[in-house]
This record gives sequence, structure tokens and C-alpha cells, in this order.
Amino acid sequence: MNNRDHQILKIALPAIVTNITVPLLGLVDTAIVGHMGSAAYIGAIAVGSMIFNLVYWLFGFLRMGTSGMTAQARGRRDMAEAAGILARSMKVAAIVAVLMLLLQWPLYRLMLWLIAPTDDVVPWVDVYFRIVVWGAPAMLSLYSLSGWYIGMQNTRIPMVVSILQNVVNIVASLLFVYGWGMQVEGVALGTVVAQYAGFLVALAFLWRYYRKVLAGRIMGSVLMIQFSKKMVSRRTDPMIHVNRDIFLRTLCLVAVNLYFTSAGARQGAAILAVNTLLMQLYLLFSYILDGFAYAGEALGGKYWGAKDWVAYKDVVRRLFGWGALMAALFTCIYIIGGMPFLRLLTDEVQVVEASQAYVWWAYLVPVAGVAAFIWDGLFIGTTQTRGMLISSAVAAILFFVTATITMNRMGNHGLWLSMILYLLTRGIVQTIIVKN
Repeated sequence: MNNRDHQILKIALPAIVTNITVPLLGLVDTAIVGHMGSAAYIGAIAVGSMIFNLVYWLFGFLRMGTSGMTAQARGRRDMAEAAGILARSMKVAAIVAVLMLLLQWPLYRLMLWLIAPTDDVVPWVDVYFRIVVWGAPAMLSLYSLSGWYIGMQNTRIPMVVSILQNVVNIVASLLFVYGWGMQVEGVALGTVVAQYAGFLVALAFLWRYYRKVLAGRIMGSVLMIQFSKKMVSRRTDPMIHVNRDIFLRTLCLVAVNLYFTSAGARQGAAILAVNTLLMQLYLLFSYILDGFAYAGEALGGKYWGAKDWVAYKDVVRRLFGWGALMAALFTCIYIIGGMPFLRLLTDEVQVVEASQAYVWWAYLVPVAGVAAFIWDGLFIGTTQTRGMLISSAVAAILFFVTATITMNRMGNHGLWLSMILYLLTRGIVQTIIVKN
């Protein structure tokens, strides 16, 4: 292991910890409402969390676009540009947040139509949504800040912020629910308090460690939110193009995941449960690989911006080495411990038995998906976002075509075949784009 590997792990490991802690926010909320005596509360938190996960996922370009452009500016040692990137990203975050608040009612109705929860859950989803939506300014600004920190080669600050959010969420939710006798509204308030606590701490770190870099430029830009000429200037154009490509690419991912879930649901509750459990194996692998993708964003962008092609190619080679190692390791872990892990997640005998016929598809996820994860990080770091969009669009089309053809004959096996081909195709198309 040489110095480059240490650089990769220095970025990847805190990012992996951050990724693993993120789902805990939803898990804590579910655990609290799970003791309130009504299944409707659990369903409301599940649906409400899904709504915001989908919405915020669409605006992931605030993190990814900021990360790649900042890494390149740092590679060029252009700290003024790095500061300007954060200022512009946070302006966009503020504008999107205001639009979310202004359009919250049509947004809410649209998401209810997409998810279609049962009538007993809807009133509590309404309560949850109306409170948590006010956390949008904090969450979207955190996306910009997290992306900037990653671009500056610092994944420890997002890790600390994520851990702090979980602690505040636990304490605040418990206080509101058990101390002040609230119900779903207490859990929702706890979530919002945690979001703003994370945002304020992220700003505090910004001031503590980067105030010389920023030199007052950031806060002035954020406080004077306006559609100035700078927002549409030539200098801003790269961010507009990058964010557009990432947004459209995310739409492809959202469409595939929504279809995968709904197609599983149409096959009955047992198959839906099986697919939900098997997707946990997919998510676990993604949390690990995303850490190395972040390293690709930070280091790949840095050396790309510095035009140090030797170092850049070395980063690519070593990231794929780490990716291959993780893919081999997780494939072995899933083959050996996949079914025992599923039994830990549920004691429903029918679901566990049904999983045995499909679990081997999850064994293929690490090998099928590793290239896509690594290339995504490198494409973001080098702001080759058009390649990401093309690969995701081609893979999504193949997914829908394959699912349409195979599900009538193969059922759920056809759905999983489509998902594996989707993951594999993303990596293959990205490799072709790089080589050409």
C-alpha cells in the first residue's frame, strides 16, 4: 500500500461511515413510532421518509456538481474559484428550497399519487410532510457544503456532521414524543431540528477551517440571494450544464428504482418483501463503494484540474483495484452469509423461504455494479457528467425493455435480470466513453 492508497482510504473511510449513518435517521424515527401503538404511524414515517428521499435525491446534483468542480479548482490551486463554486451552489440550493416551500402542496399531492399510501396512513403523512418540508433549506444547503468539503479532500467534516445529526435526532425526537407527549409531529420536529443542527455545525466548520479561503465571499453571496448577472454569466455555465446532466441522470435512476419496487409489489406482498430484503444487500454494497467513488471525485478531480495525467491514471488504476477487492469480498460474504443476514432482518418464514429462490441474484450485484460506482465518482470529479447521463439513459432503456420482455415468462427472476443488466450496462458504457 503506497501513499496514493493512503490518500484514497483517507477520503473513502470517513465517507463510508457517513453513508452507513445516513439511514439511521429514518431507522430512529421508525423505532420511536413503532412503540406508539398504531401501524399507521409506522406507515406514515415510511411514506414520509420516502417522499423526502426521492425529492432530495433529485437534487443530488448540488453535492455531486459542487464536489467535482471544487476538486478541479483545488487541483489548479485556484481557491478564489473554489470559494465562488460554493457561493453559487448555495445560491442554487436556496432558490430550490424556496421553490419547494412555495410549491409544497402540489409537490405533496404528486408524491402521494406516485406512492399511493392507504387511507389510514395519509392523515399522518400529511402531518409529517407539513413539518419536515421546512427543513429543505438546511438539507439542500448541506448538500452543497458536503460536496464542497469532499472536493476539498475533507470527508471527515461530513462524517462528523452526519453523526451529530443522528445524536440530535434521537435526543430531540425522544424529548418531543416522550417528554412533551407528541406523536408523529414530535418525530417530524426532531428530524427538522437535527437537519438545522447539522447545517449550523457544517457552517461552523466552514468558518473554523476555511475562512481564509472564503474571505467573506460565501456569506455575502448567500445573504444576498438574487438573480444577478453572475447567475447566468459564462463563468456559471459549467455549473448549469453539470447540474442539468446530473439531474437528468438521477431521473433515470429514480425511474428504474420506482419501477423495480412497483413491479415487485404487483407480484404480491411476499415478492415485494423478498425484493425489499435483497435490496438491503445492494444498499450495503453501495454504501461501501460510494466511499471509494467519493475518493474518485476528490482525487480524480484534483489531478484532472492540475492536469497531472500520471497521477490521475494512477488514481483510476488504484480505485479499480480497491473496487475489485471489495466486489470479491462482498460476493464471498453474500454467498456465505446472505441467507443468515436475511433471517436477521425478518422472522417471517414464508419470506425467508421465498428469498432462497432469488438470493443468488444479490450475489451478482457486487461484480455487476462495481465499475458503475467507480466510474461515477471519476466522472463527477472530472465533470464529465454528459457521459454519466448517456450511460444511465442507455442502461435505463435496456432495463425497461428487458423487464417488459422477460417478466411475463420469468416473473421476479426477469425483474432481477433487468436490474443486473442495468448495473452492468452503466459500467460498460462508461468504460467505452472513457476509451473513446
